[in-house]
Amino acid sequence: MANTDQSEGMGKKIVGTIKEAVGKVTGDKETEAEGQVDQAEGEVQKTWGDVKDKL
Repeated sequence: MANTDQSEGMGKKIVGTIKEAVGKVTGDKETEAEGQVDQAEGEVQKTWGDVKDKL
């Protein structure tokens, strides 16, 4: 069963992927970078949720 950190982490990764794609399409490097950061944050949060789930 997914916990809150896993769900929120996946949500951040999805939002980050969308932001990055929008940044690439519009040529907005800042939005593209924000998307990459959101994806990384989401991965960390999801991983933390995975660890908590195993405890």
